Amino acid sequence: MEVVQKRIRTDGTSLFVRCFGYLFIGLFALCCLLPFLVVVGTSFTKEASIAKHGFNIWPREFSTFAYKIVFENPDLIIGSYVVSICLTVVGTLVGLFLVAMTGYALQRPDFEQRNGISFFIYFTTLFSGGIVPFYLLINQYLGLRDNYLAVLLPGLMSPFLIIMMKSFTRSIPHAITESAKIDGAGDFTIFMRLILPMTTPALATIGLFIALGYWNEWYNAMLFLSADMKYRPLQLFLYNVITSADFIRNSSAASNVPLRDMPLESMKMATAVVATGPVVLFYPFVQRYFIQGITVGAVKG
Repeated sequence: MEVVQKRIRTDGTSLFVRCFGYLFIGLFALCCLLPFLVVVGTSFTKEASIAKHGFNIWPREFSTFAYKIVFENPDLIIGSYVVSICLTVVGTLVGLFLVAMTGYALQRPDFEQRNGISFFIYFTTLFSGGIVPFYLLINQYLGLRDNYLAVLLPGLMSPFLIIMMKSFTRSIPHAITESAKIDGAGDFTIFMRLILPMTTPALATIGLFIALGYWNEWYNAMLFLSADMKYRPLQLFLYNVITSADFIRNSSAASNVPLRDMPLESMKMATAVVATGPVVLFYPFVQRYFIQGITVGAVKG
């Protein structure tokens, strides 16, 4: 009888904990979702309604004027999408390969220089050369002005991602590498055929970080891609749209659109929706691997 009562109390406590956990997670998810819903709702709201009633999830006065201005030049925005997608895909694939290979090499016990190289990589997280040497390196020494490589190359590798990959691959027994070497496999063959298939969670996590970095990239594009280039990354294009709208609204030279009707606030929300839409659609496919990779990296680090 006592065993049954203890089991009932245990089951009741477990049910209460689960219900409380689900309720807390649900409220937290709702708090994360509400701002995005406000952004979407405001993007379809008239500027006058925003000034009068503020931001709302549901538009009080529905309008698509902000999207009409953003997509006023469909050729430019489509080209910007293509540039961002190409940079993201190429940068993610190449960056994943380099980061994974570097992280694997730095955790190999038979690599004598691993501690020294790891120190130099970690040192760059504490100090940097600054924006002026970086600009001179890209613009003068490498000659990448008005070249998409100026946006692609700086984002390929990150010390944080290398350390994360090193921590993850450390969980793979070194005996696997030694046994493969006994069978005659080379280091590159071991890395491609044995190590990479076992690091899928880490690759998904690091790949998402790299992809988000390239997708949100605008600063390097602003520095090294001049206005003479017709197609520039999406984030920079949207940034220029907002800047131009702000200038027109604050300028007395506006002619086609009355100053009071320029939907500046709704345009900001519309550009946020345009920029985050593909990421929101892509994230559910890698969420499981992302969480697993973050957890393993944190425990092993």
